[in-house]
Amino acid sequence: MKKILVPVDFSKTSNIAFDVAFDIAKKDGADLIALHVVEEITKDSYRITGEWSKANWEDRIFTFEMMKKSKAQLEKLVKDPKYDAVRINGELRMGNPYHGITTIIAEQKVDLIVMGTKGHTKLSEMVIGTNTEKVVRHSSCPVLTVQGKPATTDFKNIVYATGMNPEEEVFSRMIKRTQQIYNSTIHLVRINTPADFRRDRVVMDAMQKFAKKLGLKNYTLNIYNDISEEDGIIYFADSIKADLIGMATHGRTGFAHVMAGSIAEDVVGRSAKCPVLTFVVKHK
Repeated sequence: MKKILVPVDFSKTSNIAFDVAFDIAKKDGADLIALHVVEEITKDSYRITGEWSKANWEDRIFTFEMMKKSKAQLEKLVKDPKYDAVRINGELRMGNPYHGITTIIAEQKVDLIVMGTKGHTKLSEMVIGTNTEKVVRHSSCPVLTVQGKPATTDFKNIVYATGMNPEEEVFSRMIKRTQQIYNSTIHLVRINTPADFRRDRVVMDAMQKFAKKLGLKNYTLNIYNDISEEDGIIYFADSIKADLIGMATHGRTGFAHVMAGSIAEDVVGRSAKCPVLTFVVKHK
């Protein structure tokens, strides 16, 4: 892993996500990219006659001041002595936060995104929070989401929630890489629900074959029963005091998205006790 992107809006959750990203970068020898996007206010920019309105100039002045303020905050973050162990590049952009994130991913060939699930709600500062779901659903690289300050960033116990889909091979390599970095135990888990119930004997046999096919080492096999998959994943992670939850999402839309992609997004939105690593697998 060479580059980690951290969208920042200087909120408490954003700062926590940055600290988590710093710990990962220091452990794996990666660079950090701190991205802040200021949204330009364009509402009522013109009069009906095409003339510049007073509100337009006020908006432009406000945007300029926000850019000035954001630049100072970003420079302060990048130059903070407590982050000297990692090379940090600051990126200040103006426009749509989600598009700013996806543009940086392509430009910088980002290997991982670390971001909070809550942020400022001011239009001028909003870069995380409402954009997290879009990033989780559509990102071309793995996304590590952080809702609150984790108990540890030494990810010794990793929950790998899986439907044992053959398309998860790429994601499994990310899980194994994380395991190597932290010398972790992988807890492979399949959630049994009333709508999708399978016998333990059948599931355990399938999980054993799946783990063998992926070449997993130092792992446990687990079946957890619950009303929904997202509840099962969260409660199982709590029961073993997991440090990290990993799961693939298909990033689908429409009904298929409701049945698959929303599970990862629901876990991201509700899991406050440990970070969640997600990756969009290509659906064949």
